[in-house]
Amino acid sequence: MTPIAQEAVVHWIAVVFYIGGLMAFAYALIFSHPNKIAQAKWLTAVGLGFHVVALALRYVHVGHGPYMMKYEVLSSDAWMAVAMLLFFLWRKPNWSALALVALPVVILMMGIGLFTNPEARNLPPTLRSIWLVFHILFTKLALGAFVLSLASAIVLLRKLNGATGRWLDRLPGVEVLEANTVRFIGFGFVFWTTTIGMGAIWANQSWGRYWGWDPIESWSLVTWLAFAVLLHARLFFKLKARAIAWATIACFILSILTALVFPFIFPSMHSAYFQS
Repeated sequence: MTPIAQEAVVHWIAVVFYIGGLMAFAYALIFSHPNKIAQAKWLTAVGLGFHVVALALRYVHVGHGPYMMKYEVLSSDAWMAVAMLLFFLWRKPNWSALALVALPVVILMMGIGLFTNPEARNLPPTLRSIWLVFHILFTKLALGAFVLSLASAIVLLRKLNGATGRWLDRLPGVEVLEANTVRFIGFGFVFWTTTIGMGAIWANQSWGRYWGWDPIESWSLVTWLAFAVLLHARLFFKLKARAIAWATIACFILSILTALVFPFIFPSMHSAYFQS
C-alpha cells in the first residue's frame, strides 16, 4: 500500500469514528440518554486519535506540516476543531449539544479534503520559516474557536425561536449561551489577530514587505474588522442576542471563505501554495 493510500485509509477511519460520535451524541441528547454522552465523547476522541496518526503519516510522507494542498489544510483544520470541541466539552459537559453542529462541519471539511488531490508537493523555500508555523497554528486555533461560536450561535437561535426538546433543555439559558458565543468569538479574534501579525513578519522575511494588499491579506483584514465590529457593537451598543447570533454566523462564513475558499480562487502569492 502506498503512503498516500495509508493516509487515506486512516483518514477515513477517523471520519467513521466522527460519524459514530455524532450519531451517539444525537441519540444521547435527542432521546435523553445522558449516560451515553460519555460514549459519544470516547468515539469522537478515538477518531481524533486516528486523525493524529493520519496527519503524522502525512508529515512523514511529505516532510512538512499541513500547510499546502486542500487535502492537508482541510484535514488539519478539522482536527483542530475537534480537539477544541472535546476540550470544551470536558470542561462543560452540559454543552454537548454543540457537537451536533460542530461535528457535521468537521465531517464535511474532511470529506471535501479527502476527495481532492492528495499528491505531495515540495515546500517552497519562502515557506521554510518558524513564522509560518506560528502563522498556520494560530489560524487553525482561530478557526476552531469560530466553529464553536457557530455551533453556539445556532443553538442560541433555536432557543430564541422557542424550540423545545430535552437536548435543548440541558443547555444553559439564552443569556449564558449568548455570553459564551461572544467568548468563543473573542478567543478566535485574539488568535486571528496573532495570525495577521505573524503573517506580516513572515511576509517581510519571505517577500521583503510586511503588507502588500495581497487578496488574501486584504480579506484577512476584512474578516478581522468584521469580528472587531461585532465585539465592539455588542459591548457598546448592547446588541440583542438574536442579532449577535446572526452576526456570528455571517462572520463565520466570512472567515471560512477567507481561510479555505479565497486562497483557491484568487490569484495571489498565497494561492500558489494551496492549489490542488
